[in-house]
Amino acid sequence: MDRVAICPGSFDPITNGHMDIISRGSKIFDKLYVVVLKNASKNPLFTVEERIELIKGATEKYPNVHVESYSGLLVDYARKVGATVNLRGLRAVSDFEYEMQITSMNRLLNQELETFFIMTRNQYSFLSSSIVKEVAKYGADISELVPAVVEKALLEKFREK
Repeated sequence: MDRVAICPGSFDPITNGHMDIISRGSKIFDKLYVVVLKNASKNPLFTVEERIELIKGATEKYPNVHVESYSGLLVDYARKVGATVNLRGLRAVSDFEYEMQITSMNRLLNQELETFFIMTRNQYSFLSSSIVKEVAKYGADISELVPAVVEKALLEKFREK
């Protein structure tokens, strides 16, 4: 039986911190679904379709990583793809409280879905998509923060604005 996990997020855009979790997760699980969640409460820079393409470009060297989007409950998506693990990254203690709430709700809705936390590498512990967008907007070097495909897309996006 395949070990199937999901790695959800808004990924607006995907960062090297996300890539760290995905890379490490791809070595643990037979199939890893990176799921771009549609969140109506956020105002994303990239469309869902753009984010999917960026993630596909960044993860193309991982044959067991699949990229999709979903707009319902995460537990329903997990059932749909046969995932038994929700893979999440933790940067700092401040992430834990939020993640604990989400994990508790997911467990209430689907007792078969376990959440695995991976601590991000120290070099990415400060990194968020919001920070990346902020510094990219002002033309700062983001080459150490995001995959090359994302760096290019951010430069183009801010050149348009």
